[in-house]
Amino acid sequence: MRTALNLKGVPYEYVAVEDMRTDAYRRINPQGLLPAIEIEGRIYGQSTALVEWLEETYPTPSILPADPQDRLSARSFSQYIACEIHPIHNHRVRDYLTGEEGWSEEKSMHWYEHWIVKGLATLEEMLARRPAPAVFCFGDTPSVADIYLVPVLCNARWFGFPIDGFPRLLEVDAACRRLDAFQAAMPENQPDYSTKS
Repeated sequence: MRTALNLKGVPYEYVAVEDMRTDAYRRINPQGLLPAIEIEGRIYGQSTALVEWLEETYPTPSILPADPQDRLSARSFSQYIACEIHPIHNHRVRDYLTGEEGWSEEKSMHWYEHWIVKGLATLEEMLARRPAPAVFCFGDTPSVADIYLVPVLCNARWFGFPIDGFPRLLEVDAACRRLDAFQAAMPENQPDYSTKS
């Protein structure tokens, strides 16, 4: 969400949430998840819904490709990350596996690595099937696909998962990281960033 706001030049106030699993946070956001955004006193969650709202409310510059098929590709790519990759590493899933199911941290991380690497392989193949190479996922300007790709690669790097086998993803990631909008959104550039895992 930070990247999308930055790309569109929409000002926002960043509010750190120390632990989204607390009752205090759930009183603010009943989903108990991040991101959440407050608009005119109401709280909204789910990144896909928020990004769609942002595109509808601030259409310029667009974060969707102009070509309808590229737009569909970008949405499909971002949805694959949001719906297939991201939920598997969510804290509440890993907490359940290590808590209720008694998995060791090592087993939990091995499970997570399997799914994230498998997911990245799928994304790499999706880029390989583009009709023509592009600077970003689906064009020469960043789209919703790039907005979702960079954080999932950040996460893979954070945990030390192997990502060298995904040259197309890494090329796009490098192009994104050269842009101020992506740099300003990086976790390490937030006021509450900690090197603790």
